[in-house]
Amino acid sequence: MVKILLEITASGVWSKVWTIAVALLFFGVIIMIHEFGHFICAKLCKVKVNEFSIGMGPAVFKKKKGETTYAVRCLPIGGYVSMEGEDENSTDERAFNNKPLLQRILIVAAGAIMNLILGVIIMAVLLSTTKDLIGTNTIHSFYDGATSVNYGLQTGDKIVKIDGHKVFSERDLSFLMGRSQDGVIDFTVERNGEKVELNDVKFQTTEQNGVTLITYDFIIVGEKPTFKNVVKNSFTQSASIARLVWLSLFDIVTGRYGASELAGPVGTVDIIADVTAAAATDRNMDNLLFIMALITINLGVANLLPLPALDGGRLFFLIIEAIRRKPINPKYEGYVHAAGLALLMLLMVFVTYNDIVRIIRS
Repeated sequence: MVKILLEITASGVWSKVWTIAVALLFFGVIIMIHEFGHFICAKLCKVKVNEFSIGMGPAVFKKKKGETTYAVRCLPIGGYVSMEGEDENSTDERAFNNKPLLQRILIVAAGAIMNLILGVIIMAVLLSTTKDLIGTNTIHSFYDGATSVNYGLQTGDKIVKIDGHKVFSERDLSFLMGRSQDGVIDFTVERNGEKVELNDVKFQTTEQNGVTLITYDFIIVGEKPTFKNVVKNSFTQSASIARLVWLSLFDIVTGRYGASELAGPVGTVDIIADVTAAAATDRNMDNLLFIMALITINLGVANLLPLPALDGGRLFFLIIEAIRRKPINPKYEGYVHAAGLALLMLLMVFVTYNDIVRIIRS
């Protein structure tokens, strides 16, 4: 009996360890792709790169090759590319601060761009390998007892807007409709070649843990994957995810969702680990690929936010420089980024604490 219990315990521990290891690997790859974008663009622009680091904190591996030190650090919560003249003025002609403005903008934006490109590629793999049909935004039919059909929706309607937001792909249907708090939604549909406005379309709702859930009462048209619709949907579904990030941030700022619902690195790794375990059990990689696309696009979009210490904050200062036709004093810009980094670290501690509490309670 003791032997059996030990085997069960060991099996349970191993199943958790390997899924977390895979999650850390995937998360690390996403971070590496982001930092590689900065790195390769800096090299192409002939900027001196002092260090390329994956992870934060003390280094567990370091190797210098040429002028650049390559490092892997113990905390898998980020990474960085340290360039000469990035945070201070340098007289080195290869320093970041001495490069043309357009090159500096491209170097700063390259990390987020790489994440977005990776998201499109993962989405293309997902769509081309799935056993399911690719969803569209056209209504095929309605379930028995559907409420929305009584408010104007019809079979064959192509949904082009929901509550004023353009529908890029079928993922927008659930994303945008799910934001409704009362199940009453405005639609713009394309019907017989004409656009028709349908206001106050009502859906049945249920309450679960204080959250209003909408009953989706129609079925959409599905298409078999082809080269053409896979390429098209790779971009449109990625655009849907990117906008979801912005809308979610807006909902948090406006108080619709609490900051406690944010997930940090620990929560992200836990989610990936759970999805990885499910994928291994079901032998279906669809959900894992989608989560990976969601995370990398999320990282790309979030990094473009005009906040200090993020790539978007640096882009903001570069845009100001373009308008003023002269750079802002690096000393003052450094103060802003330092303050932003301190606040970012505090936010990281907060979301990590929430992640741990959420995991313990689950």
